[in-house]
Amino acid sequence: MRKSKRYEKLLEVLKDKVQPMSVEDAIATLKQFNTTKFDQSVECVMSLGIDAKQADQLVRGSLSLPKGIGKSFKVIAFCEGELAEQAKAAGAVDAGADDLVQKVQGGWTDFDVAISTPGMMRLVGRLGRVLGPSGKMPSPKAGTVTDDVVTAVKEYTAGKQEFRNDAGGNVAMVVGKLSFAEEDLKINIEAFINHIKRVKPSAAKGTYVKRCVISGTMSPGIEIRVSA
Repeated sequence: MRKSKRYEKLLEVLKDKVQPMSVEDAIATLKQFNTTKFDQSVECVMSLGIDAKQADQLVRGSLSLPKGIGKSFKVIAFCEGELAEQAKAAGAVDAGADDLVQKVQGGWTDFDVAISTPGMMRLVGRLGRVLGPSGKMPSPKAGTVTDDVVTAVKEYTAGKQEFRNDAGGNVAMVVGKLSFAEEDLKINIEAFINHIKRVKPSAAKGTYVKRCVISGTMSPGIEIRVSA
């Protein structure tokens, strides 16, 4: 794909840079790429030494970053009675049981995260074809199937994110905006990296973190140093 003149200029900035570099230097360099009219999201991608075909080596979960990510999520909650009202009060755009299942089954998907109580999964299971392809199906591993629906709604509304490795063993997460203070971006990036290190599958052998790159929505990636 042909790169724009703007992108080519950004690559020139990197030409004489030695990579991988420290988190601080990478952020300072990334800040020079803030040349768009919108506030770019900053993403961190880690290439892991796992076999993504093996179930016991999958890396998946959820994480709230210390400094947030500069946006909130639309959350729905599958739950019943008074708990549904509490979920709405906590920030859910909708909450309910059969009525909400039917609404989603009818094609409504204007939300980012779906949370469910364990007891409701008997009904939510019908929505696999609707929620599965978009990654919105509630899952115990991601923390979106829980009895503590109110806390989950608050966390995900505030920007808690799910992560899971792709077929190539890469894990990615938005870690903030280019407008964030450099120290805030550093705190978020290190929180993500440290969390992924902590959830290393015991079955993974050899080098676990092979490469780590940060980038803006419309900027080149910058490789950062990650200790073992």
